[in-house]
Amino acid sequence: MKAFYPKKGRVILHVDMNSFFASVEMAHDPSLKGKPLAIAGDVEQRRGIVVTCSYEARKYGIKTTMPLWEAKKLCSHLIVKKPNHHRYREVSQAIFEEFRQITEWVEPVSIDEGYLDITNCHELGTPMDIAFTIQQNLLRKLDLPCSIGIAPNKFLAKMASDMKKPLGITVLRKRDIPHIIWPLPIIEMHGVGAKTAEKLAGVNVYTIGDLVQLKDHQLKTILGIRGIKLKERADGLDLRAVDPAAAEENKSIGSSTTLPRDITIQSELNVILEKLAESVCQRLKRKGYLTKNVSVTIRYKDRRTISRSRKLINPINKAEDILIAAKTLFIENWNGDAIRLLGITGQDLVEEDSAIEQLDLFSYEKEARKEPLYKAIASIKSKYGDDIVQKGMDVHTFLKRKKP
Repeated sequence: MKAFYPKKGRVILHVDMNSFFASVEMAHDPSLKGKPLAIAGDVEQRRGIVVTCSYEARKYGIKTTMPLWEAKKLCSHLIVKKPNHHRYREVSQAIFEEFRQITEWVEPVSIDEGYLDITNCHELGTPMDIAFTIQQNLLRKLDLPCSIGIAPNKFLAKMASDMKKPLGITVLRKRDIPHIIWPLPIIEMHGVGAKTAEKLAGVNVYTIGDLVQLKDHQLKTILGIRGIKLKERADGLDLRAVDPAAAEENKSIGSSTTLPRDITIQSELNVILEKLAESVCQRLKRKGYLTKNVSVTIRYKDRRTISRSRKLINPINKAEDILIAAKTLFIENWNGDAIRLLGITGQDLVEEDSAIEQLDLFSYEKEARKEPLYKAIASIKSKYGDDIVQKGMDVHTFLKRKKP
């Protein structure tokens, strides 16, 4: 079997569960199988946004983040279930235990996807044999479908797993890049979201191949150092190792400071929080992470210490966003006594590539607040045409344009 493995280099699998939340619900209740199913927030609480949906629902044009009213308009017999996060986490643990039966080199990326390094697993069969075994075991034991990418690095494995869904297995080699990867639209590249694609379109980058041809200095101007990383990956270069300890090591990044004196003046404490937020921001960016949970630590002059945290709707790493979250927590929990130490910590970290434009467990809440707006816009467009409502510009941009 060693002949099927490279003498130099790695063999990486990326396993991506198909329509995970919906699949878990169908495994739990087989009567849901073969039916259009959407997992959405609490409609009574105005969180009617589709978090995920079954492939049967997708045939009707239903998509993630779609308002529930719109989804039901497309499919009147759509079945809607509220998210059961406890159940999903339990099933996720079982999935990763299956992975660890194959190799100890397993790196979870999120609740429903992970990387496996099977370079030294030749005694278990060819890479395709191992991928098929994983896929069948998850179906037989957990009744859950998945797609698997097989490649020499993480980036290509991730791209490969997206190519055949559901229940696909795709092999992607470096020699396949020019004719398989480069012709793809840039928006389909892992790590490129809608905003990044829009920026790249401004310099005529519409495909992944266009990105490879772009000059480094142009990329740096548009996207900074991250642009160079994207170009390298588009060209098949990704040296990141599968790291089983990554999930543990990167649980948090924080910064704290003991104050020069006990302080009770809020304006002074706000200045300190601002500096701490900037410090956490820089460390997150340096390591390439975003945080989904911000916590604040307060130690009073009598050494009493409290820590309070809050889950965020979407991952962040900008100083101003961290400061807003931290300051809100601080104001809610400070009792007014003199403070000796302050700290801010970002927890539940995710890699920047994985976080960009990605909907997580809680992000439907943010979209749900826009639901009445979506409905109003849809009604206006239906009556007067698609062009009646156009995206505008912010006031500052408008004023600049008005200047002679």
